[in-house]
Amino acid sequence: MRRGLRLSSLAPGSLVYVRYRDHVLFKDVDPSLYRPWSRETIGWFDYEDQECLRLVWERFAMPDPPNEAKPRATGLVILKKAIVEMRRIG
Repeated sequence: MRRGLRLSSLAPGSLVYVRYRDHVLFKDVDPSLYRPWSRETIGWFDYEDQECLRLVWERFAMPDPPNEAKPRATGLVILKKAIVEMRRIG
């Protein structure tokens, strides 16, 4: 990571901003015109290992139905080497 936080300083549940390089799919065009895109996301820091980190964008505050509750969330897994910037929010 070039700028921002060290992941080791983040507690699970921390709200973070991440700017990262993403893959680009192209078809029937001049391939020399395409490079990875820069993207941004915001989410709750959820998990990390040596290769990646996981952010959760949306999580269920209340299980539905309560008797059959399973952890459910929506988010993104990002390769650490693709991260350009990351910072805590708030």
